[in-house]
Amino acid sequence: MKRKIIVVAAVLLGALTGCSSGNGDQQGAAAQSEGAQAPAAKFAVITHGSAGDAFWDVVKNGAEAAAKQYGVTVNYQSDGDPAKQSQLIDQAVSEKVDGLVVSMANPEALKESIAKAVAANIPVITINSGADKSKEYGAITHVGQSEEVAGQGAGEKLKEAGVTKLICVIHEAGNIGLDQRCNGATQTLGGTVERLQVDVNDLAGVTSKIKAKLQSDSSFNGVLTLNPAVAIAARDAIKELGSSVTLATFDLSGDVVSAIQNGEILFAVDQQQYLQGWLPITFLYLYKQNLNTVGGGLPVHTGPGFVTKENAAQVAQLASGGTR
Repeated sequence: MKRKIIVVAAVLLGALTGCSSGNGDQQGAAAQSEGAQAPAAKFAVITHGSAGDAFWDVVKNGAEAAAKQYGVTVNYQSDGDPAKQSQLIDQAVSEKVDGLVVSMANPEALKESIAKAVAANIPVITINSGADKSKEYGAITHVGQSEEVAGQGAGEKLKEAGVTKLICVIHEAGNIGLDQRCNGATQTLGGTVERLQVDVNDLAGVTSKIKAKLQSDSSFNGVLTLNPAVAIAARDAIKELGSSVTLATFDLSGDVVSAIQNGEILFAVDQQQYLQGWLPITFLYLYKQNLNTVGGGLPVHTGPGFVTKENAAQVAQLASGGTR
């Protein structure tokens, strides 16, 4: 009787072992994988852009697409006023979000609020502007482009196009990234660069100011704008003057891509802002799930790339989907 029991037990054990080594193994792994999903997370994205801005709309699209991909919640808010942006950060900290994404056009104004987030053990990722202060402020990484390097690339291309005297149009006072772009262009153009301050919220005024600047000195043969809406305003100024001044810009919109295709804008410096929304949410998700960090203390660069007449048609197709 004992021998029979031992034999039966051995057969049953063999059968169970057989089940666990074939499809049963795969089914068990799949069930385990399904049960191992990361807990729901809530992230806040707070930028210095304004509502309805073509550039920041694409950043928002990237963040929201990543949220959908990973099954997390993203609350995207923006305000061009540094004091109000700081208040939005404080509010996110008080809500105990699982991660924070911040653009730092004016790092000093946000320093105290970001410090509160870091002290509360909320992982912070900076995007777009403020790369030089990101690590100092305690962010786990920065996602964007080197504005000075991008400016250098723009200056080189304008020099190749024969530009010797350039207007660099700054549309936001106090935005260090815009200064860095103009600095970079100045380093590589090999000619004269003058800055013109305008108000991005008054595009008709932008057109008038650029037109007046060009009329005041006919030796200007180039304009570099740092925002797509400002680029179109500059395009209008040049057209109204019937001028042959070379125009280039930073950042994309559908209108800018069309103007490149039409030969009205020479090129746009593309920092692929969709990635500035998508990647930080991806990085925060991986940090929460697996304590992964990216960059090794260095920024994760999303640019610069250049959109020219040669590749504008392809980019236009992508832009229509809200990803460029």
